[in-house]
Amino acid sequence: MNNETRVLDYIKRNGSITSLEAFKKLGNTRLSATIFNLRHSGYNIQDIWKEEVNRYGDKTRFKQYFLIGDK
Repeated sequence: MNNETRVLDYIKRNGSITSLEAFKKLGNTRLSATIFNLRHSGYNIQDIWKEEVNRYGDKTRFKQYFLIGDK
């Protein structure tokens, strides 16, 4: 199983994925590159910007990715 398959499988099971989830659960340190490859392969993956406060009280932004339909 490669990064693309793992990420696609994770999104299908959980509805979405973030870079922190990809790192912690899948060991994927380059989620945006994996998403790029999936989009290039024909998958309709949309994203939204999320904002949360980190452990130091600072706001941080990241993307959450969703699969729309099938390939």
